[in-house]
Amino acid sequence: MKFTIKGLMGAAAVLMAGTFAAQAQTTLKWGHVYEASEPFHTESVWAAEEIAKRTDGRYKIDVFPASQLGKETDLNQGLKLGTVDIIISGSSFASRDYKPIGVTYYPYIFRNPSHLIAYTKSDVFKQLVAGYEEASGNHITAVTYYGTRHTTANKEIKSCADMQGLKIRVPDVPAYLAMPRACGANTSPIAFAEVYLALQNGTVEAQENPLTAIEAKKFYEVQKNIALTGHIVDHLNTVVSGQLWNKLSDEDKQIFSEVMLEAAERGTKIVEQREGELVEKFRGMGISVNEVDTTDFERVVLEKVPFEEYGYNKADWEAIRAVQ
Repeated sequence: MKFTIKGLMGAAAVLMAGTFAAQAQTTLKWGHVYEASEPFHTESVWAAEEIAKRTDGRYKIDVFPASQLGKETDLNQGLKLGTVDIIISGSSFASRDYKPIGVTYYPYIFRNPSHLIAYTKSDVFKQLVAGYEEASGNHITAVTYYGTRHTTANKEIKSCADMQGLKIRVPDVPAYLAMPRACGANTSPIAFAEVYLALQNGTVEAQENPLTAIEAKKFYEVQKNIALTGHIVDHLNTVVSGQLWNKLSDEDKQIFSEVMLEAAERGTKIVEQREGELVEKFRGMGISVNEVDTTDFERVVLEKVPFEEYGYNKADWEAIRAVQ
């Protein structure tokens, strides 16, 4: 009987310990709209694993790519609803909560990726992020260079005037719409996951995305012309829901921040390397890749797209342009 009681007590202790361990581990959802082959996913997976290591397994983060948890609008809404804990999303979507942060998508505001990264270390960045966090309650931990956006089409585009009347897919975000509309194009807000089919069946004649996305989504299969318009040096924010961030200890906040920043740096390097290789790769595949006079596009945008129309502050634009 003594052995039996001791055995039962031992089993109960093991069960309680197991239950406690299970309760101590927090499972989180990290969602984005990008393909599993892209660095925004691979480095998110790395970050999830690294956070688990550095917190001794107290956090288990499952990463869901390719819109598995919804489109980008859904993901941003999910942060507020508590259906997703961490997302990767552009400042264009953050601007729905705090319009001024969208100025970072005003065409030609950044000279190149290095300028973008320098901006993320500037006072104007801190100011804009603080405004977003106050408005949304969410916390931006890191910024990854997404790529410089260019235009693919069924015809050659060499000037802003060549886009007159062009049916082009553009995300339904004011900053993305600025350049095509200024050049007279007809924009259509087709979901990212549906763009390939829309190009294939002629619903639209063009789209705009970084070279890496053009490759990952295989848009080159249904579009044979790439114009290097370079109209937006794009970026993605790693955003933690306010509900989660406010529950984290200071120690865990530091771990999440450090790991996510490192993941962003890793992703940025991969994107820059790939972009450097893709122009020649596409040309080798028989795709027409054309240089354009970007000053022509920039001039038209500045003439036709007032900052105030989108809720942006010209002072923020000037401060970002001045970052070295």
